[in-house]
Amino acid sequence: MTTDPGGSPPAVVRPRRPADLDGCVAALALVHTHSGYPVDWPVDPAAWLTPAALLTAWTAELDGQVVGHVGLCAPGEGDAAAALWRSRPGRPAPAVISRLYVSPAARGHGLGAALLDRAVRAARTRGLHPVLDVVAADPAAAFYERLGWRGLGTVVQRWGPARDVLVNCFAAPSPGSSAAD
Repeated sequence: MTTDPGGSPPAVVRPRRPADLDGCVAALALVHTHSGYPVDWPVDPAAWLTPAALLTAWTAELDGQVVGHVGLCAPGEGDAAAALWRSRPGRPAPAVISRLYVSPAARGHGLGAALLDRAVRAARTRGLHPVLDVVAADPAAAFYERLGWRGLGTVVQRWGPARDVLVNCFAAPSPGSSAAD
């Protein structure tokens, strides 16, 4: 870990450790206040970051502080992107990229792309294809499109007993492809 020539603090993406959860929750709170993610603040944020389907997770650190997170999950009931991916025959099983965020003050260091890349590589190592969904009103969709992710479709998800939310579903580009493919 070194400082870049411009003098920026060192940044690193590494596997999440149990001791990281407090820092992950603190960063998530900043993201929620700034950007509205997650849409609904979880009752137990640490548990939200550690769903039952979690395969593995990573954190991003900037100058020794946890500033970002991503998880890789097995698809579960209600994972719209996984369902859309599975509806197309002859494709590898999906893995769901989940809980990806970078605190507002740490943006611009490439940490979001680095976290996403780490999760994508882990999915592919397992023989799985990465998919994800994002609330349609969230401008984050442009981030995924810029990195070559392909739209699978837009679906309505039921959140809670009486709330429908529109989500855009994406699949990672195939290995060796580019955004221009």
